[in-house]
Amino acid sequence: MVNVRTESPRVVLVGVQIDGVSDVEHAAHIAELGRLVSTLGWQVVATVTQKRQTLSRGNVLGEGKLQELAKITGGSGVVGSRAPKRTSKAKERWEAADETSEAEAEDESESDDTTAADTAEADAGAAEPAGRATMVVVDHELSPNQLSNLERATGVPAMDRSGVIVEIFHRHARSREARLQVEIARLNYLAPRLRESAGASERQQGRGAGDTAVELDRRRIRDRLAELRRELDAISGDQANRRFARRDQLRVALVGYTNAGKSSLMRALTGSSVLVADQLFATLDTTVRALHPETKPRILVSDTVGFIQKLPHDLVASFRSTLDEAMEASLLLYVVDASDPTFENQLAVTRGVLGEIGASEVPSKLLLNKVDRLTDEQKADLRERYPDAIQLSAHAPGDVAGLREAIIAYFEQEMVEEELVVPYARQQNVAEIYANARVLSETFDEEGRKLRVRALPEAAAKLKALLMTTSHGSHAPDSAAGES
Repeated sequence: MVNVRTESPRVVLVGVQIDGVSDVEHAAHIAELGRLVSTLGWQVVATVTQKRQTLSRGNVLGEGKLQELAKITGGSGVVGSRAPKRTSKAKERWEAADETSEAEAEDESESDDTTAADTAEADAGAAEPAGRATMVVVDHELSPNQLSNLERATGVPAMDRSGVIVEIFHRHARSREARLQVEIARLNYLAPRLRESAGASERQQGRGAGDTAVELDRRRIRDRLAELRRELDAISGDQANRRFARRDQLRVALVGYTNAGKSSLMRALTGSSVLVADQLFATLDTTVRALHPETKPRILVSDTVGFIQKLPHDLVASFRSTLDEAMEASLLLYVVDASDPTFENQLAVTRGVLGEIGASEVPSKLLLNKVDRLTDEQKADLRERYPDAIQLSAHAPGDVAGLREAIIAYFEQEMVEEELVVPYARQQNVAEIYANARVLSETFDEEGRKLRVRALPEAAAKLKALLMTTSHGSHAPDSAAGES
């Protein structure tokens, strides 16, 4: 059996710095795009940027920069010239990605020291010169027409930022719910970008006289989306039931930008074995674990999907059921990478997305993570700017212990003391009391077991109502027997 090695795409990044975007922000966006591409195992061989008032409606870049880009890819630089019988259409790209994603993940990227200038001087007659870019990735969301024109001018497949993010989500989804959510977003992204490829007219068949192949494909996508949404609704219903069962428990949700260190904190706080990886969107599934060592009452911690600049709207919509975990939390912990110079923008992105789903009113604390990478002067500056924030490193046990105490103290200040009397005939209710309150003292007399507890007002009221109901219910059988 012969194993065919699939070479990773060699990517040229394209960014347009439009009015209102600073040099620092633009550089951060391009660097982040490079990390997104690297997360897929692709190589970045060159970068082309341009300052413009706005994106070109047809070609993204100006004529001169388009020619510069074409030299790196070996294209003509002219939108009107089509490569003969190319099949780099959106549908073919996605299908090819499905077949090769596992092989690409296992293969290590081969090093390539060829510069953009060397690439531009390569022999134009060679089919694929060493170092020549084989794909263009643009740091903006592009229309189908912009993508098509860019592919014609460069002679290689083109993808926008949204397409890269959707592909990463597709590869990293693990649970059934995450896979359904990602496939919905992926098909929504693909549908408007379907274009006729060579020989497509031969497939004009099926429902509807005169339907083109693209129309048939779009109809299939609509049918598939309807099926996926039905499946997701069923799963989301189960998730909602589980969240409803946890409604009376103390819940903390870790939220923040992708790769801010949420999963590392989750592992440190709960002792769980959640995936921790130094890559974007390593975690897509919401994980719920108890704070460790366990407290009374128990505190649940959830790790949610990360956010990113220009997160595709379809992904936000698809992951709404997952983000509901944040909306229904008792406390949100906003985790930011304090060592990133653009963390304030990242925090604004997180707050913006959570505001979209109605979670902005949930009580919150700011966690400035990865402070072990900062100098003492930088830490002092952060303390002055964010006096209420908690500075920590997820890899420092002392910092994690301090965060744990801060979480407990937050809930403690909301608690009230109550005395509960449990009749001897109702001792089965004691376990529920211990699960939902912290027992301070325990005594016994002729009435039953007396427990002095601290609990949240809602939990204390429910426990008192429970004991009152069970106490009344214990007299019902005797009364019925007397009447008979």
